[in-house]
Amino acid sequence: MKFIDEATIQVEAGNGGHGCMSFRREKFIPFGGPDGGDGGDGGSVYLLGDKKHNTLIEFRYKRLWKAERGGDGQGKQRSGKKGQDLYVHVPLGTVVHDQDTEEVLGDITADQQKLKVAQGGYHGLGNTRFKSSVNRAPRQTTKGGIGETRHLRLELKLLADVGLLGLPNAGKSTLISAISAAKPKVADYPFTTLQPKLGVVASEHDRGFVIADIPGLIAGASQGAGLGIQFLKHLARTRLLLHVVDIAPIDGSDPLQAIETIATELQNFDSELAKKPRWLVFNKIDLLDESEYKKRCQQIVSRLNWQAPVAMISAVNRRGLEKLVRDIGAALDA
Repeated sequence: MKFIDEATIQVEAGNGGHGCMSFRREKFIPFGGPDGGDGGDGGSVYLLGDKKHNTLIEFRYKRLWKAERGGDGQGKQRSGKKGQDLYVHVPLGTVVHDQDTEEVLGDITADQQKLKVAQGGYHGLGNTRFKSSVNRAPRQTTKGGIGETRHLRLELKLLADVGLLGLPNAGKSTLISAISAAKPKVADYPFTTLQPKLGVVASEHDRGFVIADIPGLIAGASQGAGLGIQFLKHLARTRLLLHVVDIAPIDGSDPLQAIETIATELQNFDSELAKKPRWLVFNKIDLLDESEYKKRCQQIVSRLNWQAPVAMISAVNRRGLEKLVRDIGAALDA
């Protein structure tokens, strides 16, 4: 299924039912008086958080969502039926924007969390409501109110504790598949992830965390090059970033330059995101002798004057992964 993380929809609440003008007509009661009932309220539109949904693809094919109209009032002081509220299920992590005003209406982060996005119209009043000592036979009613209509922009930001970032082919997909149950595409030839992936990692002492993988970034991503920049927003909710670096690139490129490229694109996209805790994870150490990869890593750390934690792993051979998961769990708990 294609991953869709933005959608625009129109929601329409139901109109309120009109009030009824009616008079009591029964044998032997010549002056029965008014008995017109009120209309029913129109149904409202709610967005409902649903953990079973993980994409906004449904809204690509259905753009209009309408709640039920309230029923009109009837004689014998019978009120109209209330319009049924409409609940639209959305994935957790959905941010709701008013398309016309750019106002953020809410952020749905919990299962079964409700957010009213369109108010139903209020009921109209029947002529019974206008009866008084000086107006015994009122012929006055009111119409039901108009239901609210809104154009919404839904934006999905994945809920994850840890986010992976790096250049294409750095080994992020292999890493997430090695430490979680996620099954991204992994191959022995160069390619890049096309859609974000989530994985749940089980750590010691029943600790666990959610990790997110996004398409790799390339130079110029903040100006629209490549795929990764449009998915960087999914890292906004994370508490920790793992910067995966290929320590032995097949094209002979400089890992230090790769690190600086990602740091630049991160800063250009969102300075707040760039301030998040970020660890360097040197991957593919299995391609080098131990003395060689340790030397390369140390040189890079020294040249960057890197202060944050550093890990050396081989995702494909699972070397160093147990310690990495344990350290991440401890950092998140702290």
